[in-house]
Amino acid sequence: MFKLTQKFLPQQRLLNGSNVLRRMISTSDEVKSVDTIGGLPTEIVNEQKLKKTTRTLSTLQNHSVPIAARVTVSKDESRDFMSVFPDVVRDLTNATKTYNCNDAAKWFAQVLQYNVPRGKKNRGILTVLTYKNLMSPQDLTAENIKLAQYLGWCVEMLQSFLVISDDVMDNSTTRRGQKCWHKVENVGLSAINDALMIENALYSLLKQHFSHLDCYVALMELFHEISFITTCGQSLDLLNSNKRVSDFTMENYKAIVDNKTAYYSFYLPFALAMHLAGYKDAEAFRQSKTILLEMGHFFQVQDDFLDCFGNPEVTGKIGTDIQDNKCSWLAVVAMQRANAEQKQIMIDCYGQNDPLKVERVKELYKELSLPSTYAIFEEESYNMIKTHIQQTSRGVPHKTFLQILNKIYQRDS
Repeated sequence: MFKLTQKFLPQQRLLNGSNVLRRMISTSDEVKSVDTIGGLPTEIVNEQKLKKTTRTLSTLQNHSVPIAARVTVSKDESRDFMSVFPDVVRDLTNATKTYNCNDAAKWFAQVLQYNVPRGKKNRGILTVLTYKNLMSPQDLTAENIKLAQYLGWCVEMLQSFLVISDDVMDNSTTRRGQKCWHKVENVGLSAINDALMIENALYSLLKQHFSHLDCYVALMELFHEISFITTCGQSLDLLNSNKRVSDFTMENYKAIVDNKTAYYSFYLPFALAMHLAGYKDAEAFRQSKTILLEMGHFFQVQDDFLDCFGNPEVTGKIGTDIQDNKCSWLAVVAMQRANAEQKQIMIDCYGQNDPLKVERVKELYKELSLPSTYAIFEEESYNMIKTHIQQTSRGVPHKTFLQILNKIYQRDS
């Protein structure tokens, strides 16, 4: 697994480079003082250019990691998780009917069935798998596992609320291989209310199944906190989309990634499982958060890359970051690396709906060797995060973190 990494990055450099170990994504100030490109020291990138090394895009053709290491969710796990969803729909439609809203209950059932279970369900299943890893076998009763599954569906409901809202704001067309909810006939902007129903219904589910537990308040507070953090991140993302590409910085990118993606996609499922498993050690939560936010960075850079270079038939969506003027990793790194003429191309073409301009930006990314830079970033990030996992000491089994890391490493969707 590590032969390519050792070829590109001597072990001494990997372990001793403080800037590398601190973050694989640089800030705008670090670009000036440390001379980095996309969070990598410029000398590493230039080494590869001088050697004229060709490299298969690992994220698009991810064969170097064994299947068993990459796929951590078995068919049984996925099937068991899905088996609880009809109960979720029943509980929530019954709750809606108690307010004399029978028509709304029927509609809400359609909303839930179309939006909530359609994705990969990584966040929800991650909640369940983490809980199982944290508990002793004798405590893994059918009742406790079902509670973890309900908690996982609460995470998936939060995800659906965010996705529906994000798709409306971006005016996206497809999501998870199907039409975005607001693009479905007779839905339109009523999707906004549907999203709000999904978000608030998760608290109804929490009350029904967790109000008798000591961790109930902690669970509710965590959902509220992460929801607020994520909407702050969405606000940053929207505000940055109104800026010129020449004003994008890695510092802003980092803030968007932390708040919009990393907290709810990685820290939330993990922390929920810790609360349900009875963890109360603040330091264990702090160490976990540090590692999981690093994974969130890694994941979002992958997402930015796949938006541009991924196969829509595999990713399930048509990328629009260039047209939407998104502050993406590719755009920031391109502006870091570009000469004056290339920067002008970005200024003229980025954020435009003209297909020719979009294609010109993609061509420029290739001219700047961003796929190669990304491939190096991906492997070095993996090793950096793995090192940090091995340094944790407060009760959370290392295998729990590694299971997540191996799942997202070199993903193609």
